[in-house]
Amino acid sequence: MLLAFDVGNTNIVCGVYRGSQLLDHWRISTNTLQTADGYAVQLGMLFQLNGLRFSEVEDVIISTVVPPIIPILQTLSKRYFHVTPILVGPGIKTGMNILYDNPKELGADRIVNAVAVINKYGGPAIIIDMGTATTFCVINEKCQYLGGAVAPGIGISMEALFQRASKLPRIELKKVPSCICKNTVSAMQAGIYYGFVGQIDGVVNRIKEEMGLPDITVIATGGLAPLIASGTDTIDIVDPMLTLEGLLILYEKNRTERK
Repeated sequence: MLLAFDVGNTNIVCGVYRGSQLLDHWRISTNTLQTADGYAVQLGMLFQLNGLRFSEVEDVIISTVVPPIIPILQTLSKRYFHVTPILVGPGIKTGMNILYDNPKELGADRIVNAVAVINKYGGPAIIIDMGTATTFCVINEKCQYLGGAVAPGIGISMEALFQRASKLPRIELKKVPSCICKNTVSAMQAGIYYGFVGQIDGVVNRIKEEMGLPDITVIATGGLAPLIASGTDTIDIVDPMLTLEGLLILYEKNRTERK
């Protein structure tokens, strides 16, 4: 089995593959103060609940935008799975030409998503990942990575509003039927939801205009993608497993290179 880690600033998505089949996946909190043994306990419970065993894991691949967690997951991989993990980063084979000023600056999550989209949907395409940050990535018709945009994510924007406005409460993000609201909670929900829907449509339409491609395919992923996509005019496909699928593809491209 392959154990894949997609590490974001807020959450870690863990997926277990047997061959090309995703057996199960889980979302746990990202915590750079957690030890390798602590993560092993969390994973051990999830494995046990789903009828899986550590001894079945033959390899590990890690994509992370949180550098301090790398040695923790490397220790976890070596101590509990007896392998040196593949790390998505400079030097990894992607099969994709990255037309970035400095390709080393490109986040691992954006690389993984782009590889998955090229293999699954082809180009041209726009990829939106709604995580701690909302990222927009652009793939051209030659399946080259052109670049994109990065905006504050929905979760951190909501938290900033709560922390900086003393009379506003923490709220659950949900789609409300109107922007003309009669109470504070609904007003916040409307402003946040339709504000981010407008951001998504605005950035996507600007990219389409710059590309000269009004019909370019738009794929969204991330925990909030289904909710936000339901209110947009521009998102064509919601693919929640996109990053894990990209990690499997990268593993297959690099497994023979590992030492």
